[in-house]
Amino acid sequence: MCDRDGSFYRNLSRRGFLGRGAGAAAAIALPAHLAALLAPSPAAAGTTLKATHGSGFCNMGLFLAKERGLTKADGVDLDFVVTPSNTEITTMFGAGLVDMSMIPYSNFMTLYDAGAPVRIVAGGGVEGCIIVARDGIESAADLKGKTFGTFQADTLEVLPYDYLKKAGMSFRDVEVKYLDTSPELAQAFMAGALDAICHIEPYASQCVMARKGAKVLSNGTDVYGKGYSDCVLAVRAPLLKSNPAAVKAVIKALFVAQSQAEADKSAALKDTVGKYYKTSMEAAVDASAKQPIVVDQRDQTKFIIARGASMQELGYVKKAPDEGAFDWSLLEAVIAENKSLYAGLKLKAA
Repeated sequence: MCDRDGSFYRNLSRRGFLGRGAGAAAAIALPAHLAALLAPSPAAAGTTLKATHGSGFCNMGLFLAKERGLTKADGVDLDFVVTPSNTEITTMFGAGLVDMSMIPYSNFMTLYDAGAPVRIVAGGGVEGCIIVARDGIESAADLKGKTFGTFQADTLEVLPYDYLKKAGMSFRDVEVKYLDTSPELAQAFMAGALDAICHIEPYASQCVMARKGAKVLSNGTDVYGKGYSDCVLAVRAPLLKSNPAAVKAVIKALFVAQSQAEADKSAALKDTVGKYYKTSMEAAVDASAKQPIVVDQRDQTKFIIARGASMQELGYVKKAPDEGAFDWSLLEAVIAENKSLYAGLKLKAA
C-alpha cells in the first residue's frame, strides 16, 4: 500500500506489520538491533520493570514517573527500552521482552487478537490525534488523490480512516504513506513531501507552525467526541499475577505525575521537552493542553472496543477486543488507597 518515494517512506503492508507486530506474540528470533537494547541494567534496590513507550504527550505521565523517580518510594525502578521505530514497540511487548508498554490502544488490539497475554490496566493520554493538511485542503473531500502520512495499526491510522468514512470516503481515495517515527512523520510533512498527515502532540502543532498555510482538519473530537482515548498502559498478564504490587506502584506514579502536570505544566514540559519530545518549547506549550494525561480511562472501555470494528475493516484484527482485554482492578485498588490524590485530579473517569 506504500511505495517508496524519496527518503521518507518504507515499503510496508498490513501483512508485513502483522508478521512483525502481532506475530511476536509467539516465540520469535529477536533481531540483533533489538537484542542490544535489552542489555542488563544496573540492579535496583527493589523491582525493576522494563517498559517501552511512544513519543507523544500521552506518554508524559510515564516520562515524568521515570524522570522524577515517582515509583521508587514503592521499591520499583522503571527501565525504559527505547526502540528504533513505533512498530518495534509492539514487537518487543508482544514477544514478552518488556513488562509493560504505553501503547496506542490499536497496537494493543493486534497483540490481544493474536493471543498475546496482555491487558490494559490504566490510561495514558486522551485526544491529541490530529489531522493536519497543507494549504488548499479544507475538507475530507479535498484529500482525494492526495498523499497522506501515518503509522501502521496506530490510533493515527484509525482516526483518518474513521474521518474519511464519516465523509463517505475511504483509504482508496488517498495515497497512504506509512512512516516509522514521530520526528520522521513531522519532517516529511514540513518538508512538503506529504499533503496531509495524522500526528500526535506536540508534533502536530509543530507541523502547523512550521509549514506556511498548514491547518488542522480534525482533532478527533468531531469524529469521536471529547475525551477519546489515545494510548493506554498495557502490562503482561503474568506480571499481573506474579507482582501486582509493582504494577500498582507504576499506576500510582502515573496518578502522581498527572497531578503534578495539572498543577505545574511548565515544570512538566521543562523535564520532558528535548529529552523525550524532539520539538521546540514554543510548540510544546501550544500543544500541551491538546493531549492531557488521563490515567483513569475506565469510561473509555466501550470506545476502545468499538474501534475494533475499524481495525477489523483495516485488516489488522479478526475480531474486536472484548472486556477481557481490560483489567482495571489494580487501578481501582490504587484509587481506594489514595483517595485524596485521586480526588484532586482534574481529569478522570469518575
